Amino acid sequence: MKKNRGIVSLVLTVVLIALMGFTVLVGFGKTGTGAMKNIKLGLDLKGGVSITYQVKDKNPTEEEMSDTIYKLQKRVEQYSKEASVYQEGSDRINIEIPGVSDANKILDELGKPGALEFRTQDGETVITGADVESASARAGEDQMGNREYSVELNLNENGKEKFAKATEENVGKQIAIIYDEAEISSPRVNEAITGGQAYITGNFTYEEADNLAATIRIGGLKLELEELRSNVVGAQLGEQAISTSLKAGAIGLALILVFMIFVYYLPGVASGLALLIYTELVLLILNGFNITLTLPGIAGIILGIGMAVDANVIIFARVREEMSHGKSVKNSLKTGFQKAMSAIVDGNVTTLIAAAVLWFRGSGTVKGFAQTLAIGIIVSMFTALVVTRLIVFAFYAVGLRKESLYYRPRKEREPIHFVEKRNVFFIFSVVLIAAGIAVMGVNSSRGKGAFAYGLEFEGGTSTNVTFNEDYTIDEIDEKIVPIVEEVTGDRNVQTQKIAGTNQVIIKTVTLGLDKREELNQAMKDEFGVDESLITAENISATVSNEMRQDAVVAVIIATVCMLLYIWFRFKDIRFAASAILALLHDVFVVIGFYAIARISVGNTFIACMLTIVGYSINATIVIFDRIREELHYQSKKSELMEVVNKSITQTLTRSIYTSLTTFVMVAILFIMGVSSIREFAAPLMMGVVCGAYSSVCITGALWYVMRMKIGKASESRNTKK
Repeated sequence: MKKNRGIVSLVLTVVLIALMGFTVLVGFGKTGTGAMKNIKLGLDLKGGVSITYQVKDKNPTEEEMSDTIYKLQKRVEQYSKEASVYQEGSDRINIEIPGVSDANKILDELGKPGALEFRTQDGETVITGADVESASARAGEDQMGNREYSVELNLNENGKEKFAKATEENVGKQIAIIYDEAEISSPRVNEAITGGQAYITGNFTYEEADNLAATIRIGGLKLELEELRSNVVGAQLGEQAISTSLKAGAIGLALILVFMIFVYYLPGVASGLALLIYTELVLLILNGFNITLTLPGIAGIILGIGMAVDANVIIFARVREEMSHGKSVKNSLKTGFQKAMSAIVDGNVTTLIAAAVLWFRGSGTVKGFAQTLAIGIIVSMFTALVVTRLIVFAFYAVGLRKESLYYRPRKEREPIHFVEKRNVFFIFSVVLIAAGIAVMGVNSSRGKGAFAYGLEFEGGTSTNVTFNEDYTIDEIDEKIVPIVEEVTGDRNVQTQKIAGTNQVIIKTVTLGLDKREELNQAMKDEFGVDESLITAENISATVSNEMRQDAVVAVIIATVCMLLYIWFRFKDIRFAASAILALLHDVFVVIGFYAIARISVGNTFIACMLTIVGYSINATIVIFDRIREELHYQSKKSELMEVVNKSITQTLTRSIYTSLTTFVMVAILFIMGVSSIREFAAPLMMGVVCGAYSSVCITGALWYVMRMKIGKASESRNTKK
């Protein structure tokens, strides 16, 4: 009976892989529903809509422009989390929305930013959008306890006084909200609102409340805008960028499958099948939830494949330990999955907490990154704890029960004295971080800047060139970009092609008048371009100060939440404190690497740092889980240092294997990828190496020092906990 169930399970697994593979590669129906080709691609991969607004107000201040850009950013995120808004010249705002192609529809839905009024039934304007400080959707309960969605409004001081007077005079009457000369809501005033905070209620769904709040926000801009131009732009990167990234992913996946089978035998086959299911599921979810995928997103998915191996490595390492103690294959499999559960859950939940905080508090690319991060975590947990387990026990059920298929006896490794060498590790880490800080200081003093900031963080010059022929994206990369790089000295040139024209937008570092003229001359000499058809404008950073603040606040909150979770799970704040310190260690080392290697700090910088945070905390949890387990079995004679050394040594194989597989995936991306992928891959490789080093050499030693120095008097009472 069990044998039949095992056969059925294996057959269903193969059928599922084949079916999902067919769906991902081909899809169903004429449109190829579910196919990978239908995944919504970002501006860098497929193109989208570019809209330029002219500010109607004369001489807008820097604060007014910054506030308007930030609020527009929040508004356009309804179309894509990867949308960007930035300043062009002194009084223009540019919006780029990936994955859409109908500029007129976007313009209609955005309306006329800055044209919002609250009017009484008599037609008197009470307040305007300039009086609204913020608007957001809120979930709550009505008087009957039913779920209710509303819009929360917060007014500034000027609006607070005017609204208090108007609501006091209009209790029982309606005050209409007029946007772009159309009534979007007409709530009734139930009572005088004097505190500057109001709630609009009704039979809203969350989406309706969120859309109303977004409309009020865009109407609450400090500046009024009018459309100057709108274009459908092509992809920033050619087909070569996508194809090389996909090839890198396929090669990396194949290498990992071979590695897992070579190291873990039959369980390695099971993990390989589960890994295929993981990859297919992630692609189907991206398609099903209409998530915009950018090139860093592809890199993130490929990186996720490497990290998904981690859970399987933890499980099979546990299984081998049980078999080395003389247990049967069946009992070892059961116990291995059980003992690996806590490390897998704790490690992934801490990273999932970070993803959730980044989603709620982040903006733009941070929010988009949080989506793919959360998807990867959830799917990897499911495939490791459910799919791999199902396949392994199916193998056992059909008669594959020889011990040699699962484990070959090896000499148990003697505990390595990591803790005794802690001072060496600590000094090395301090020197490493200090070197990065020193280089930043030297670069700043020389006027080069602490980092090599990219367009996203520092802004630059946007040059619009009308060529005599219609170049493809790949031709632009091969023929035009090298010349632009030579003239400007910028190795991170970004290009966009305006659909239906011969125009190409070239974005570089900020160019002075001499460099602009030199670039114009190069375009004329090399391509016969008419200089009168070349225009240039300085553009602001696409990552605004507010978005940077959102990212920093999100990371801080995520760190605190992770600390609290680890404290709760391990019942010892010293575990949490040492984990966070090790995490900060990895972040500072990689930041130093950015400074020393002069790698461009752009959108991929945010994604890279957040990836390292998740990767680092996950590796640390595995070691702490083992220390917690060993403390439970600690005898009075065993010393704490021995426990830590033993725990690190027992998990060393896991640390090496997981770091190796992840490093291989990223290294292949670096070797085969385009320049923007290399910018993402190089610091990630450093992050993977640094994360492995800190997990093995720093975290356990830090916890040991804290345990010995903090709360030493209560040591005897806590030993068995």
